[in-house]
Amino acid sequence: MAMPKENGLDHTLEVLKEGYHYIMNHAEKFDHRIFETRFLAEKVICMVGKEEAELFYDNERFSRKNAAPGRIQKTLFGQGGVQGLDGQAHHHRKSLFMSLMTKEKLTEMQLLVREEWRAEVDANQEKMEVYDAAKNVLTRAALKWTGVSLASADAEQWVDELSDMFEHAANVGPKHWKARYSRIKAQGWLEDMVEKVRNHELAADQDRALYQFSMHKDHNGECLDKNIVAVELLNVLRPIVAIAVYIDFLMLSIHDFPEKVAHIQNGDARSFIQEVRRYYPFFPFAAARVKQDFSWKGYEFKEGTLTLIDLYGTNHDPDIWENPDRFEPERFVDWKRNPFDFIPQGGGEFDIGHRCAGEWMTIDILKETAEFFVNEVSYSFPKQNFAYSMNDIPSLPKSGVVITFE
Repeated sequence: MAMPKENGLDHTLEVLKEGYHYIMNHAEKFDHRIFETRFLAEKVICMVGKEEAELFYDNERFSRKNAAPGRIQKTLFGQGGVQGLDGQAHHHRKSLFMSLMTKEKLTEMQLLVREEWRAEVDANQEKMEVYDAAKNVLTRAALKWTGVSLASADAEQWVDELSDMFEHAANVGPKHWKARYSRIKAQGWLEDMVEKVRNHELAADQDRALYQFSMHKDHNGECLDKNIVAVELLNVLRPIVAIAVYIDFLMLSIHDFPEKVAHIQNGDARSFIQEVRRYYPFFPFAAARVKQDFSWKGYEFKEGTLTLIDLYGTNHDPDIWENPDRFEPERFVDWKRNPFDFIPQGGGEFDIGHRCAGEWMTIDILKETAEFFVNEVSYSFPKQNFAYSMNDIPSLPKSGVVITFE
């Protein structure tokens, strides 16, 4: 079976124009779940759907090495991080991240987030822009949780540098360079801490990520280069702060769907949160490269071909989800988890695959935030622009979602 192919030399501008909808739009045009196109003068295979996600996350067929564009590595992920590893090296490094996701450590993060939200609301007694406030809350909680010292920079500086890495990762021009400079600064702070921890010049809690990552040995029994340790510590800190995007959409959903808030009030915040993660845009797609030539359902995949799985499109696939364009938390009440049909932060298995290690923490943080704002705080939404663009990465409500306290 011939794979459908976009005509023309390059379709980068169409991707930028259509944003989160690009892959789903063109899959519908071809009436195929897989098609070939070209981005940035490179052949690319695009896929959407449950079976396609299961194929994409097959570690025998796809590799993450050199899949992310260099500009994304230099802003969002960092060079040498776990996202670009495969095989034993990936499994060993991933276990370091998964070791942080114990019940006790996740509970501690929930308590930190609740504590920081109370402090943030106390500091903003009249009104608050939720997105900026969420970044403040999550940065302070993340620094405490990982054991990273504030000696090298205050919390405000950390907020700015960590935010730049995910807010401007897809930008070109000055914003992109600002994001790269922010990563360089933050990595420098962390490299200095790692060196001091290893030289016993900085007392670090041995139960915290700063110490554990600093002393971690790779699958060959060697300590990681301090630069790689800094990259991986940022791969803990940055994604925690990026949950602010979900928090902004969580508050938007409380405004837009007040009839559904009963899920939170009645102790079923999880279903509401999962629907927020499914319904709203977070990250558009994930990238990998074909390891070696293979055939699948008559389609030919050639070694080295860049391949994208549509995360947003799969979460809105009518073959998976009934009424996918409706906000219906009820769909998750009796939902039976599958690692390939609900993939807002990637798919596959946590331990051996490339699914985000912090997904459990994301859910816990959103649950704490939802219960706090529904059950503990009185506020209203003043008139504002709640619109969000499906072309921006990340996409956010124009107003940042402003609330006024009562």
